[in-house]
Amino acid sequence: MNANSLKRKKMFSSIAELLGVLLVVTFLFFPILWILITSFKSGEDVYSLSLIFEPTLDNFRALFNTENNFGKYYMNSIIVVFFTLIITLPVSVLAAYSISRYKIPGKALLMFAILATQFIPLIVNVIPFFSAFRNWGLLDTTIALIIVNLGHTIPYAIWLIKGFMDSIPIDMEEAGSIDGASRLRILWNIVLPIAKPGIITATVFCFVVVWNEFMFALILTSREAITLPVALSYFIGENGVVWNEMAAAGVIYVIPTIIFMLIVRKEFVKGMSAGAIK
Repeated sequence: MNANSLKRKKMFSSIAELLGVLLVVTFLFFPILWILITSFKSGEDVYSLSLIFEPTLDNFRALFNTENNFGKYYMNSIIVVFFTLIITLPVSVLAAYSISRYKIPGKALLMFAILATQFIPLIVNVIPFFSAFRNWGLLDTTIALIIVNLGHTIPYAIWLIKGFMDSIPIDMEEAGSIDGASRLRILWNIVLPIAKPGIITATVFCFVVVWNEFMFALILTSREAITLPVALSYFIGENGVVWNEMAAAGVIYVIPTIIFMLIVRKEFVKGMSAGAIK
């Protein structure tokens, strides 16, 4: 094979690779771009495929009027996510560290029991939760949603963070202990900084799970504690789907996720890379 043939083959390979990347990018981002475009269309333009239209902000204004009450649902979602993560992270870190470092009778069985909670279908869990919260007067409250979400985020975070705790050499902790550091100080100053990528990774996954949770929010709320995933279904009315307002709601819905990922992206990549290496 001469030099010209090799050059042509390399060029065709590069073109094919570029086309493949463009195809994947288009497949992933075209729906997002279309939702963004639709959010600025009026009711008359929403069914048009044309990219030339007069943009409007009426859809975003309509979200926060007294009829849609989108601001209240938005705040409910933020409250549920915030308090779920605030409780999940310290509990999961302490539990993961204890399981990783201490000799606990039946540790393997304990870890399996924690993991087994993730195998139970959500629809099975929601029935006893509904009965219990009804008796306790917690139906249609953000407290109920926080409790049920903790049942999913804590076991998952324990498993993920424990894997990073196991990879930290115990010699580093012994050196700190020799210098007179207490167990909590060793955990705070030595273990947590090293396990930070794993903790951030667990935080990201827990955030996504809670922010997008739909079934519990649908069944356990009715008016006061409705969250965004349920609120998005309210744009289906007698005359069909109000696509322009739903698209505007979708754009606002993903903003916290984008901001959160931009803040933690470096540590998240480190955590994912470390998990892949392990």
